[in-house]
Amino acid sequence: MRIRLFPSRLWGRAVKRWAPTSLFGRSLLIIVLPVALMQVAVTWAFFEAHWRISTTQLSDALAGDIAWDVAEYEANPNPEALARLADRAERTQSLNIAFRPEALPSSPPRSRVLPTFDHALKTALEDRLKEDFWVDANRYPKAIDIRVKVNGGVLRIIAPRSRAFAARGQVFIMWMTGATVLLTAVAVLFIRNQVRAIERLAAAAEAFGRGEDVKSFKPHGAREVRQAATAFLAMKARIQRHIEQRTTMLAAVSHDLRTPLTRLKLAAELAEPSPRMEAIKGDLADMEHMIDEYLDFARGEGIESMETTLLRPLLEEIAADAHRAGAEVAVEAAPDSAARLRPVAIKRALSNLALNATAHAKSVRLSAEPLASGGLLLAVDDDGPGIAPEHYAEALKPFSRLDQARNQNAKGVGLGLAIARDVARSHGGDLSLSKSELGGLRAAIRLPG
Repeated sequence: MRIRLFPSRLWGRAVKRWAPTSLFGRSLLIIVLPVALMQVAVTWAFFEAHWRISTTQLSDALAGDIAWDVAEYEANPNPEALARLADRAERTQSLNIAFRPEALPSSPPRSRVLPTFDHALKTALEDRLKEDFWVDANRYPKAIDIRVKVNGGVLRIIAPRSRAFAARGQVFIMWMTGATVLLTAVAVLFIRNQVRAIERLAAAAEAFGRGEDVKSFKPHGAREVRQAATAFLAMKARIQRHIEQRTTMLAAVSHDLRTPLTRLKLAAELAEPSPRMEAIKGDLADMEHMIDEYLDFARGEGIESMETTLLRPLLEEIAADAHRAGAEVAVEAAPDSAARLRPVAIKRALSNLALNATAHAKSVRLSAEPLASGGLLLAVDDDGPGIAPEHYAEALKPFSRLDQARNQNAKGVGLGLAIARDVARSHGGDLSLSKSELGGLRAAIRLPG
């Protein structure tokens, strides 16, 4: 039986949790992480195989000279011998030696950012000297202060830093750090340029999905990104041709259907009044209304351009039309509230929702309020019987006619909510149903910011 200490599934979750989510971040990580790891490995190999060995050898040589000088002084501790020893040490060993009648410092030497740098010197002195000593490698920028306890005081030795430490270590680190920063900057510039092309493509696709014109968009970036952008432009052209063909066909259908319908209405008006003729007139009116609904559902609003629209006048106009249906309609919207949308399409959607509400309720409320996410909420509330939550999805389907407490209008074909939802989705939003604060149904259109 095999026991996995860290299953691959948990490893994948951990990577997803901490890894960047954007393409820019992931691409940068793919390039920078190997470079950084390589630099760390090279730096570690340099210090382990070269700098540390060089420093150890230099420290051993310095410790040997210091041990020899201390032994010479202890063999003949008089001022004349000390003067000759100091002169010879300065000429041949680059060491400054002086005797001081004092004790070793009791305070520890100054701490170093990387204490391992002077560890080699302390180790070498411990191996070579029998006497107590004190070392401070940080008091002077280019020298090391070494004090050895001798009879009657201490022998103070000032040695050049280059005699104990390899002088090129810091330079090497600076070069490695500079190379890493330079490579990262170059990677950021190149990756950002490529990601910007993808962002422009995504923005153009999103704008086209909302029905906005994207004439200024052109393929940019790498070959694969340009291929995707070219495919998007081809798809956009096909969709626009389809919309234009459908609009032309619907105009012809509208003309062909309305012409005989107008003749029938005229004949009905000229005919002798009778109960049967009144029923025929009612059927003709229903047919005209059904044709209007079918055409509204099939036409869409793809050819209308987006524009900044004041919301309160738009809602008041819709409320006036709904009020004529016999319901009390209230409007709640700030006087200066505005949004970028297709006004004719939104008016058609809200009119369908408002007329549907007035057919089943006595009080209706139209409202517009900004969302915390930066979008817009357009809602129609009523105090009617409402719809059961389990029937919300069914009510939004085209040609759905719920025969419940909220019966559809006899002359409708079940397209009002479907048209409103299509308009909302063409703006990049959606339509949702819920229970209203007034007690009936709440139909809310959420539009993105």
